[in-house]
Amino acid sequence: MLTKGIHFKNFKKNKKINIYKIRKKFLLLFKEKNYILESLKKNYKDSFSKKIINKYKKYSTFKVIGMGGSTLGTQTIYEFLKDIIKKDFIFIDNLRQKKLDIKNSKNVNLVVSKSGNTIETIVNSNIYIRRKDANIFITENKDNYLLKLANKLKAEIVHHNNYIGGRYSVLSEVGMLPAELMGLDANKFRQLNSLIKNKQFIKSLISGVSSTLYYIKNKKYNSIILNYDEKSENLFKWYQQLVAESLGKKSKGLLPIVSSMPKDNHSVMQLYLDGFKNNFYTFFYTDELKSESLKNSQILSSQKFLRGKNLSNIMYAQKIATEKVFNKKKIPFRSFEIKKRNEKTLGELFCFFILETILIGKLLNINPYDQPAVELIKKETKKLLI
Repeated sequence: MLTKGIHFKNFKKNKKINIYKIRKKFLLLFKEKNYILESLKKNYKDSFSKKIINKYKKYSTFKVIGMGGSTLGTQTIYEFLKDIIKKDFIFIDNLRQKKLDIKNSKNVNLVVSKSGNTIETIVNSNIYIRRKDANIFITENKDNYLLKLANKLKAEIVHHNNYIGGRYSVLSEVGMLPAELMGLDANKFRQLNSLIKNKQFIKSLISGVSSTLYYIKNKKYNSIILNYDEKSENLFKWYQQLVAESLGKKSKGLLPIVSSMPKDNHSVMQLYLDGFKNNFYTFFYTDELKSESLKNSQILSSQKFLRGKNLSNIMYAQKIATEKVFNKKKIPFRSFEIKKRNEKTLGELFCFFILETILIGKLLNINPYDQPAVELIKKETKKLLI
C-alpha cells in the first residue's frame, strides 16, 4: 500500500542505482525554502477568504477560463470527484472556432492566469465574459492585462502566488478556490504533512525515482500511462504537462503518453508488447462502487462467463491480464489501484507526482520549475499579431 486509499506496486528493483544519493536529495528538498512544497501542506495560507466562497456558492454554473496548469488541476478535481459535486463547471482551455453554447443566465467566470498576459486566456475572456456575469480573476498582483480587465469589470480579484508556477499550482488558490466552490474541502487535499511521515510512501517514491533514472540512463524515454479510469483522464493530462514541461530541458526529459484502456488494446498495444523497447509503463485503475452490470438474460451461452459481471469486474480482469503479459515479456511497469475516490486520495496523488517530478529534475541537474523554451513561441506569436 502507498496509503490507505492507494494500493501501489512499484517497478522491479534495480541494484545499479544509488538509493542513498536519491534519499539525500529528497531530504534536501525540505531544507530549502520551497513555496511549491509549502502549498501541499495544511498550513498553507490561501489568498482567498471564506467570504468569497460564501458570496458565490449560490451560483450553480462556473466557467473556468485559462490555459495549461491554470485549469488542468481544477479539471482533474472536477472529473475525479464529479459524483459528489453538485455544481456545473465548464472549462474553456483552448481556442476553438465553434463557440460554446452556454444557456445558464447566472454563472461565474473564473479567469486564471499567473502572468495575466496569456494570449489565449485574454482572447477567451473577451469572447465568453458577458455583462451580466459575475467574475473572479486569479492572477499575479502586478501590472498585467487581466488585472486591468478585472478592475475595469469590478471583478473579484484573488492574487496568484508568484512563486508557484501553473503546473505546480493545483493545491494553491488556483485549484483550491474552485474546489471550495465545488463544495469540497481544500484542507483534505493537502496531505504532505502526513505523507512525509509515512515511511512506505517515501520508500515507494525514492524507489520509483531510482527506477525512472535507470530507464532514462538506458534510453527509455517514453513514460506511458495505461489508464483504466475515464474519470482520471484529466489527471494524466495534468501529469503530462507536469512531467514534460518540468523535465524537457537541455536535451533531456521524458515523454508522457496517455493510453485510454482497454480501448487501446485494439490499437497501440501490439506496439507496446512487441515493438521497440524504449518505454516504461504505469497502470492506473480505480475501484468503482457503482458500475454498470451486464444483462444476464441477453448473454449467449458462448460467453456465459460474462454473466453476473459488471464493467469494473471486466476492466480489472483486463488490467491484471495485461500486467501478467507484461511480466512474462519483462516489460517494466508499476501499478496504482485507487481504493477510495475522495479529496484525500487525490491530494496524495498530486503530492506523489509533484515530488517525483521535482526529484527527478534535481537528479538530472535541470531546473524543474521553469519552462524557457515555451516563452519563445509566445514572443514569436506576439510579433506576428502586432
